[in-house]
Amino acid sequence: MKYYLGIDIGATKTAALIADENGNQIGTGRGGPGNHETVGFDGMETAMCDALDSAILDANIHRDQIAGIGFGIAGYDWSAEESHMQATIARLGLNVPYKMVNDVVLGLLAGTNEGWGVAVVSGTGCNCRGWDKEHKREGRVTGYGVLMGESAGGSELINRTMQIIGYSWTKRLPSTLLANTFIDHVGAKNLEDLIEGYTKGYYAIGADSAPLVFQTAAQGDAVAQDLVKWAGVELGEMANAVIRQLNFENLEFEVALIGSMFKSGEPLIAPMRDTIHSLAPKAKLIRTEAKPVVGATLLGMEASGLTITLEQRNKLKKSFVK
Repeated sequence: MKYYLGIDIGATKTAALIADENGNQIGTGRGGPGNHETVGFDGMETAMCDALDSAILDANIHRDQIAGIGFGIAGYDWSAEESHMQATIARLGLNVPYKMVNDVVLGLLAGTNEGWGVAVVSGTGCNCRGWDKEHKREGRVTGYGVLMGESAGGSELINRTMQIIGYSWTKRLPSTLLANTFIDHVGAKNLEDLIEGYTKGYYAIGADSAPLVFQTAAQGDAVAQDLVKWAGVELGEMANAVIRQLNFENLEFEVALIGSMFKSGEPLIAPMRDTIHSLAPKAKLIRTEAKPVVGATLLGMEASGLTITLEQRNKLKKSFVK
């Protein structure tokens, strides 16, 4: 029996999953933060080793039984990083075929029915990547959020929301219920105190406050509703950029929606769908809760040359319960 390893290297944790050639989960493991941008390549190695060792122990197999590995790496954004990634992976001592991708691609592999299409992430931040059916061509955005004008995860939505609240205070825009919502949220004395505290940093308002915008929009506040629509359009435009890169305009394909922002449902997804359908009318948007590490293991199967059937793919998705 051959076994396949997937490692999802994230900013807060690292996950490993081992499956057999039939798509059965055999073992799982965990490690600490592995994003080289915050922990360095030594930290990345430590996180991978911890996840690998615990997965091997859980699976009760030997390392030499692993036939292929897939790595999804947070912070792997540029080709210049490739040699550093390869050198770090080599220190694991696993002399088997492997593939490595940006971790967003794992969501695409695990979240779509056939492992290709477009994945849009909207959680604390936002990102978007796509793969063609043969996994030969990749489309992407930069993944650098506000710095590169890409929106909208929770951070970008809150950034824009506070700007709009500031505009209402200076009378640049009409008043909005969002002002009272955020005054109550942080315990500010009034709108001026909210703006002062936010700009000076003693009122911390971050991505975790994004649900307040959706709640205020649901109460009928037009400004909040416009913000939610703005976020949906921005996410749609990110997807459209990738669709153009991959020439998907006339194809039937899936757009996997990944991340906590999509829990808000149709108020965010509807304008996103409309934006995408204006370019690619056959695109199908699907919510997914699939674990990215499943995508890493599927990538490991692919790296070994195994042809993955729909049955194997679905079996692995269903078997992963941890």
